[in-house]
Amino acid sequence: MAAKQFGILTGGGDVPGLNRVIKSVVYSATSNADFEVIGIRRGWAGLTSLLPDGSADNDYLVRLNRENTRTLDRSGGTFLHTSRSNPSRMRVESLPEPLRARAGQMKEVETGVVDVTPLVLENLQRLQIDYLVAIGGDDTLSYASILDRNGFPVVAVPKTMDNDVQNTEYCIGFSTALTRAVDAITRQRTTIGSHERIGIFRIFGRDAGFTALYTAYVTSVRCCIPEVPFELDQLIDLLIADKRGNPSKYALVVLAEGATWKGRVVESYGAKDAFGHQKKVNVAEALSEQVKQKTGEDTIVSDLTYDLRSGEPDFLDKMIATTFANMAFELIASGGHGRMVGVRKGCYTDSEIPDPKLGPRKVDTDSMYNTGHYRPNYAHKNSLPIFLTQV
Repeated sequence: MAAKQFGILTGGGDVPGLNRVIKSVVYSATSNADFEVIGIRRGWAGLTSLLPDGSADNDYLVRLNRENTRTLDRSGGTFLHTSRSNPSRMRVESLPEPLRARAGQMKEVETGVVDVTPLVLENLQRLQIDYLVAIGGDDTLSYASILDRNGFPVVAVPKTMDNDVQNTEYCIGFSTALTRAVDAITRQRTTIGSHERIGIFRIFGRDAGFTALYTAYVTSVRCCIPEVPFELDQLIDLLIADKRGNPSKYALVVLAEGATWKGRVVESYGAKDAFGHQKKVNVAEALSEQVKQKTGEDTIVSDLTYDLRSGEPDFLDKMIATTFANMAFELIASGGHGRMVGVRKGCYTDSEIPDPKLGPRKVDTDSMYNTGHYRPNYAHKNSLPIFLTQV
């Protein structure tokens, strides 16, 4: 009997721990003679750029084994590379030239944009791939859900520094992001304090404030999150009071990239990506200007975003990435699909791949966030899981 094949891909932004998932899945599969693994390069783009004659296969596919994955877990990033492609919304102009002629046969979702899911299914069939492991955040997994509903078995592994995927309390990359953010703020305190300024840190979190909240929790500073637009004058007054009450005459605040103040018109720029997202004007820079105008105080603005996703994972992400990978393989080996591995109530589990209509998971501001002081809540944690939130 021929060995079953499953593909594995990584989509969206890279995070520390992706390579460990890839290696661990391959090691689990190759210890079982009934399975072989094909790596799909550049995320969903790898399944929308293949040509029927196989001439593009070497650019987008790599057969994975113990030899070529042996040292993957020693570095960050993703060995398979990534993209923000969305097969359910592909611009015709982004398809390879030989495939554009077929665009007229695809469902048009808007002018010049088509759903190429039938093409993806054809490619999976031609490659004789029986299952797919998709590693990603909300956007990547939203298409994984679509693919599974179209009859192709998918198992999902959640990753994102925002930690905002539904149905799990933890996503790969979150702990490393927090560790790096805390280290950076701890180091920069000396400069901010030496100059007696207000330090404003921008951190990941377009739709949810988990990364900002937990960073603030450990560094004992104020934070602003997307779930709660803040009162500009109130926050500035609190920061000035912090500065004056600090023997070193400085103050700190962490802003999620999606945070904003009441009444502010949030400006976006650049073209929308395949999932409809635009870049937002830097809220840390905008707050800095307001502080200077209203108080005359000097500020230091530090953008922590991309530093947090580079390099190797920390212990927790290494451990959870390894465990998630083995759980994903066990689901495939047992014939499971439409499932996502994760953590709920502090325990490893699996659940349905989240419905894209649910959107990102949000901070439970009633229990986790002090909206009056723009700080995390520290009390009443007994009997609660480490990464408390509603799932």
